[in-house]
Amino acid sequence: MNRSLMFWYMLGILGFFIYKIFISKDKEKYVLFATAYIAGAEVFLRMTKAFVLYETGKYAVIFFALIGIFYLGFKKKAFPYVLYLLFLIPGILVSFNAISYDANFRTLVLFNLSGPLCLSIIAIFCYGRIVLLEDFLKILDHIIYPLVSMTVYIFLYAPNIQDVITNTASNAALSGGYGPNQVATMLGLGVFILLTRLLIPYKNKLVHWSMMLIMAIMAYRALLTFSRGGVLVAVIMCLVFIAILYLNTNIKFKSKISIKLIGIVITALMIWSYTTLQTGGLIENRYENKDVLGREKEDLTTGRVELLIVEIDAFKENPYLGVGVGQGKFEFEEELGIQSASHNEISRMLSEHGLFGIFALLVLIFAPMITKINGRKNIYFYPFLIFWGLTIAHSSMRIAAPAFIYALCLLNIDYAPKKKPALHRK
Repeated sequence: MNRSLMFWYMLGILGFFIYKIFISKDKEKYVLFATAYIAGAEVFLRMTKAFVLYETGKYAVIFFALIGIFYLGFKKKAFPYVLYLLFLIPGILVSFNAISYDANFRTLVLFNLSGPLCLSIIAIFCYGRIVLLEDFLKILDHIIYPLVSMTVYIFLYAPNIQDVITNTASNAALSGGYGPNQVATMLGLGVFILLTRLLIPYKNKLVHWSMMLIMAIMAYRALLTFSRGGVLVAVIMCLVFIAILYLNTNIKFKSKISIKLIGIVITALMIWSYTTLQTGGLIENRYENKDVLGREKEDLTTGRVELLIVEIDAFKENPYLGVGVGQGKFEFEEELGIQSASHNEISRMLSEHGLFGIFALLVLIFAPMITKINGRKNIYFYPFLIFWGLTIAHSSMRIAAPAFIYALCLLNIDYAPKKKPALHRK
């Protein structure tokens, strides 16, 4: 109706959660709710131009995490994420020497560092905290709420499908007028979370089946973006979660899962068939890496391999300190003649941070694995770690979701039912 209202919606989100955190006795819970909602809403707010700054979503997650750290402190064992931040400093110093006088420091350096900074701060807050399963599921619900809004918005915004699908490339017109890669990533995450709630049902039947319908709609809209990364990552996460449930439950629960799996497969086939019909078979060509005429495309990665080669070469030439934060953009211009940001956070860390980038990545990989080996209970651990790793490999850290989902791996879930407060009688 009125896009400018989205700015006030964004201010309302921030104001509401600041108020709830300050008045609540359980500040930890509301900090996690706030960061979850922001992570879920970020792409929706971007596509509706609600943000003043492009990176507002990440800054908001950092802001709420710092409030939580201020009130509740953090565990001493979270020091690896402080170390991770320290490993990024040499790359910043190199960029100070390399940056041109007319370049904008915020857009060049902070754009590339906002993701790692967001990850480290929220990880420091989450590390070692114990959360009841009931509260953990509510955190996931706070990611879903704005994704429901985004899905409805995309439906209302999108033109007639046949009018805008002319090839097998990613389609912004069917992604709310915004980047298909980011939209597919968030819709894929939403599908995964709601599929887990099919296996761990909502208590209210009406809510439960409404959410399952929304899951099917999200899956359909994710396919229509023609962006494969977010969809394939979601499929992998779902398969891993189902395997974990099978390995860790009794025979009775396994039989219930098996019945639901049949329903999932039938629904998935129906969604795929309907999408194929709506796109005139082009969605099949997209996933088979064929063009509109059915010819095999040479590059499966849509140009990402060329960017990767440039970044690896930059690392070989500057193996110790890298080329500097934000300087990868100029490498692409020089070598390929294109203006592009990195699509792969792993190769970006190598090219821009050199050896220190390798150390930083090793911290991010091994720190959560050590917590898991030491007995951390979290049924979402492996799917969420996979989401972080695969998403930053195809979409870098352009949104806050990979950083926040990574931090959720570090929570310890208490599976005991919530205790009712004791009733004291005189």
